[in-house]
Amino acid sequence: MAYLAFDYLTTKLQEKEADYPYKAVDGKCQQREQLGVAHVQVRNLVKNNSLEQLMAAITLGPTGVSVEADKPAFRGYNGGVLNDTACGTATNHAITAVGYGSEDGQAYYIVRNSWGADWGEEGYVRIAAVEGVGICAIQAHPTYPTV
Repeated sequence: MAYLAFDYLTTKLQEKEADYPYKAVDGKCQQREQLGVAHVQVRNLVKNNSLEQLMAAITLGPTGVSVEADKPAFRGYNGGVLNDTACGTATNHAITAVGYGSEDGQAYYIVRNSWGADWGEEGYVRIAAVEGVGICAIQAHPTYPTV
């Protein structure tokens, strides 16, 4: 869940991505306190399963969301608005919602993934904004930090 990262950052400082780049390997955190630049004061929960509340949170700034990312609908995403319920609802991957928009009458979230610029739309995915838990369960457990 995305909120776990914010909980961690209430006691630790986050490094810049340039100092601690993403590597697609399992392992232990190699956080270096002396390079930390950002601290989370409070983790704010967003009402679960609420399209309106998630959009309101995104308006305040980047918002942590969790999605189910192990299904082909998400893993194989390469562009457009992802609007496929085959994505699933068992959240297992934390990502960051950074904006929202609309295309051909379909509202969507703009979400930054951590899998690099070769995935999706240069590292981003547009996920359809629909009522309930949302596509890939994006509205299941949103949270945002106060820094």
